[in-house]
Amino acid sequence: MNNRDEILDGIKKIMLEMFEIEEDQVTLDARLYEDLDFDSIDAVDMIVKLKEITGREVKADDFKAARTVGDVVEAIFKLE
Repeated sequence: MNNRDEILDGIKKIMLEMFEIEEDQVTLDARLYEDLDFDSIDAVDMIVKLKEITGREVKADDFKAARTVGDVVEAIFKLE
């Protein structure tokens, strides 16, 4: 996952596999908690999965301000 499109595709796959959220619902503007019905446990599960598939050091603190899928994409993109 080297660019934003690849990261978004990875998030869409996670959303479908883990949370049964259809890919067309996962847009950059989709709000995690309001639109996708996420809760804090779902967020932690997604962070663990993102760490597995990106191989990057993903921490919960990196996502405290994330409110949309686009915020998550940016947070992952900025990780070293």
